[in-house]
Amino acid sequence: MSADSSFPALVSYWLEDMDLEDRLSRTTRQLYERNMRTLVLPFFKDVTLREIGVSRCDYFLKQLAKQSYNRARQARVVLRLALAVRHEILPRNPMDYVSRLRRPHRSPEIFSWEELKSIRSAIRNWENRPILAGPRPDGQLGEIVEVMLGTSARIGEVLAIRLADLDLDAPVPIVRISDTIVSRKGEPTHRQDHPKTASSVRRVAIPDFALRAIRARIRRIRFAGPETLLFSTRVGTPHTTNNVRRQLRDVMVQAGIDNVTPHRFRRTAATAINEIGGLQLASELLGHSDPAITREHYIRRNETVNPITASYLEQAFGRAS
Repeated sequence: MSADSSFPALVSYWLEDMDLEDRLSRTTRQLYERNMRTLVLPFFKDVTLREIGVSRCDYFLKQLAKQSYNRARQARVVLRLALAVRHEILPRNPMDYVSRLRRPHRSPEIFSWEELKSIRSAIRNWENRPILAGPRPDGQLGEIVEVMLGTSARIGEVLAIRLADLDLDAPVPIVRISDTIVSRKGEPTHRQDHPKTASSVRRVAIPDFALRAIRARIRRIRFAGPETLLFSTRVGTPHTTNNVRRQLRDVMVQAGIDNVTPHRFRRTAATAINEIGGLQLASELLGHSDPAITREHYIRRNETVNPITASYLEQAFGRAS
């Protein structure tokens, strides 16, 4: 390869190089390739490496950021990795000099108590509706929601809970979050024996409302063993996260409720813990290695300042002149 090689040729080399190094998980490898082919390659497919400078990269990312900050962020990662090859084709990596992407300020969305009541009611109505044909809902959707809210776990982590991960007879019932469900292209959906990060492995106390949902689910499991999944399809295989999201979305659409996602339950639980127990405890519950991640992405800021300030200011300045 040389500076006159095409960008698609570099992409092919980059993908091959990743496979030779074999450092990335298959999920991350597939994500990088998808982002490269869908976000980056269409813009650079007709240029040579010599023509890829700072201004071209900077323009590309700014145009993409107008559509979506997250897309621009993902494109920046794979473009930088592709151009940072170790064959000295370019004298410098132009991605080292592009402008910093500015994240739009957005307060994390959480559910209010009234919204949670509406969501629970909508799921109960859907699960108990008259069925003219086909199997009845088995209650798993509502129970999955309760466990997400009661543990602040990711949807994939909840779907990966086995009976062996539960200690319901302890003085404080515990669930161990240690795995996740993955669905890779060309592979069956399966339980991966590690979660997103090492710090994501955690033992979480179960509140009573989630404990009732878990016990109700266990009573309906016909053939239970330590490796049996708490939540599974009718034939015992893992649910895909996409199927649960789709079913939840369909039920909410029928009820006229917008913007209900699994991750919003996670943020809602984290915000509640932050307001009562503080940021560090919320970060531990989420399985984050850095509380700054929790503060920036998961916690809705409480705008109310402690009203004790009024008393203090009265003491300082309210004396009669």
